[in-house]
Amino acid sequence: MEGMSSSSKKVIYAALAGNTLIAITKFIAAAITGSSAMLSEGIHSLVDIGNQGLLLYGIRQSKKPPDREFPFGHGKEIYFWSFVVAILIFAVGAGVSIYEGVRHILHPEPITNVMVNYLVLAMAMLFEGAAWFFAISEFSKAKGKWGYLEAVHRGKDPTMFVVLFEDSAAMLGLLAAFIGILLTQVTGALYFDGAASIVIGLILGGTAIWLAYETKGLLIGESANEKVVRGIREIVRSQKSVEHVNEVLTMHMGPDFILVNLSVDFADAIPASEMEETVAHLDQEIKTAFPEVKRIFVEAEARRVKRAGKSAPSSS
Repeated sequence: MEGMSSSSKKVIYAALAGNTLIAITKFIAAAITGSSAMLSEGIHSLVDIGNQGLLLYGIRQSKKPPDREFPFGHGKEIYFWSFVVAILIFAVGAGVSIYEGVRHILHPEPITNVMVNYLVLAMAMLFEGAAWFFAISEFSKAKGKWGYLEAVHRGKDPTMFVVLFEDSAAMLGLLAAFIGILLTQVTGALYFDGAASIVIGLILGGTAIWLAYETKGLLIGESANEKVVRGIREIVRSQKSVEHVNEVLTMHMGPDFILVNLSVDFADAIPASEMEETVAHLDQEIKTAFPEVKRIFVEAEARRVKRAGKSAPSSS
């Protein structure tokens, strides 16, 4: 999951098409029946449509080439817009759903034409289920051998797990709406419909907090995965003119852009020309082994020795 592939856009487009159809049917059903839970679900779908539009915009912006103001490109745009999506889910989706739920509990209104709600929920589950299945299938391909939670935590392309989280929250929200409307119909207690709206809001709030947490590290400047860092260290250490690798510092400037800074202790006896050849060879070999590495900076530093009771790095 190091790179942003075309599957990210496919997942977003699939979710966008599904949510557009779902939102229209939900709002129509809410207007006909007066259901608070159905209105919250319509708002939920509307927020998702806006979010997917922002993700597509973020992907497009992240592809802009480097310029004088942004010499490392605009790759982090996708991290910023993914974070904005998390904020919108929390502020708009969760906030409005909880408000509607509380308002409906305090001032309950009867649900009319309840079968319309069931029909719309069935259609929504069908559309949303198809989008969720497509998202989970693409995510499963991209995650490789990692577990799902590990892939979310280590993944550097947030568009995949943002859409998956949204679709998963949508499925849970539909289930909550169905249970709330059913309990209202069976018991005659109108507050169940409002309670379902609050539950939908809490689901969205939890989803937003998790998304914000996972996106924050990428936005601040997360390192490459340990496998990449370890591989780079091994390549540098294998050079004959290198006596010790002090540090391998990496940062994701975007899903497909890793910045690498190396601190290396070269052999004292080598001439400057050989050091230049080694640096050029390192640049080529690292970028061949890890295509997502786009820029490499090498510092020639003496081996770091024991300081303040702390040992120098064990690898060399």
